Amino acid sequence: MKKLCISIALILSPFLGYTQVIGPENPDIDKFNTIRQNSVSTIAAIGDTIWVSPALNRNIGNAGEWFSPDNAVEVVNGASRVFSLSLTQDTVIAGLGFSAESPAGPVPSGYGFYTSIDGGESWRLIEFPLDPEPPSSCEPTAETYDPICDIEFQFGDETYTRIRTTVPQQSPPYAVDSRGDVIFVAAWASGLLRSTDFGDSWEKVILPPSSVDNFNPDEDYEWTSSYNGEIINRYDPRGDNNLLGFGVLIDSQDRLWLGSAGGINISENALSAPIDSISWKHLRFNNTSNGLLGDWIITIKEDPQTNRIWLTNWIADQSQQQGLVYTDDVGESFTQVLKGERINDIGFKDDYIFAAGDNGLFISEDEGDSWVRSPQIKSPNTFIKPSAQYFSVASTLERVWIGTDDGIASTDDYGSSWEITRVDFPLTGGNRYDPDGRDVKAYAYPNPFSPTVHEVVRIKFEVEKQGNVRVRIFDFGMNLVREIENGSFVPGTYEAVWDGHDGRGRKVANAPYLYIIETNGREINGKILVAD
Repeated sequence: MKKLCISIALILSPFLGYTQVIGPENPDIDKFNTIRQNSVSTIAAIGDTIWVSPALNRNIGNAGEWFSPDNAVEVVNGASRVFSLSLTQDTVIAGLGFSAESPAGPVPSGYGFYTSIDGGESWRLIEFPLDPEPPSSCEPTAETYDPICDIEFQFGDETYTRIRTTVPQQSPPYAVDSRGDVIFVAAWASGLLRSTDFGDSWEKVILPPSSVDNFNPDEDYEWTSSYNGEIINRYDPRGDNNLLGFGVLIDSQDRLWLGSAGGINISENALSAPIDSISWKHLRFNNTSNGLLGDWIITIKEDPQTNRIWLTNWIADQSQQQGLVYTDDVGESFTQVLKGERINDIGFKDDYIFAAGDNGLFISEDEGDSWVRSPQIKSPNTFIKPSAQYFSVASTLERVWIGTDDGIASTDDYGSSWEITRVDFPLTGGNRYDPDGRDVKAYAYPNPFSPTVHEVVRIKFEVEKQGNVRVRIFDFGMNLVREIENGSFVPGTYEAVWDGHDGRGRKVANAPYLYIIETNGREINGKILVAD
């Protein structure tokens, strides 16, 4: 595996550790064919190929270039983004979502699915499945419940009703998994969806009420729904957290695991049974014996070495805890680890387990018995900011890949050393997503910059010839605020990193500031707007 052998210029503040110059950049990295953004919430891998959100970027063999799918228009132009991925040999299924505007702000919504059966060379767009609008005879303002406004469904020998899902809002495809032509999607308000013909048609899978432990077609059931102030028996995710789908897994024994906001649901026959005959075992936090920390299950993964099933546990009510659990006996019992940590994803490489969380990356080399929080991730030419959230994990044949809100980190030695992929828009030539970007001598990003939200602002510039470089921050009265660097550099592209504090360690006031870079007898300057 090729290693980076690039020098790093590092000047640490005596007060804080975030003011420095890093680089030079690796010249072998293709800055034009890059990832879409630095925040990567979804990663999936097969063989030596890694796929990442939000734009279906693909990398093969840790090459410098990232493939972008020209004909997957809805993610290339930003109309939608990848929420979930399922990979098998030559087949890619991507769950797509978008943010819909509402009076309360942006709402995560379902857009549909991209599928490819040739490894990503061509794509088919499938619209998000919705229920038909109610008939014109429906009168939703009537004082008594009118079943014609809803949809009737059969479970066992009984007929029930469920609310219609006629809009994509609140139904993003948070998780997707597949086996052959069968696809399962966990889609929040739409619950669990199944297609048995590779997306040509879809069915809503009926899930047990929150209070039910064993769910089968031989019994009668009642779900909780409110209608004009009265409780009625209607399948309604607004009244039952177990009907809200978040995580899904088809395990190596063809069992289906569905994580909801009301626990974990396990089915032995969901892949093949008719939709009215799918049985479930429903497990939930109940302060007693099974070992779950919390009811909100967003990620379910199977360790390929041990076939152990791992679940992230989030808090659904105040009596619960966050953390990670695993089971070796199909949910009869759970072992708790990383209690108190909000974990977003789990990944495996040989005997190692990686847990990506809001508070960092946690690594176990003994099958989860003990854990070490990884130090701040740094490469020879950049770093992941200390406050970064860690979202996703996947492993290719030789590497582990970690998605964060500040770039992608990868390692071929279980975290002893790292390589980092970030967008880093080039100074000249633009990139795939903005090929006509103007050429500049330097730029700062993010800009406007919030020290509280972003932690650091990065100022990108080029050193053309070896010589002394001086980087300083001034206020608009030309008073020196902070000197970032004053030293000798070899030619290359660098980033000066500023944490929004002055030379005495005090956070600066909201205002515009100037950066001035002196290199080889020339001066480059620009503006940073601090808006905390």
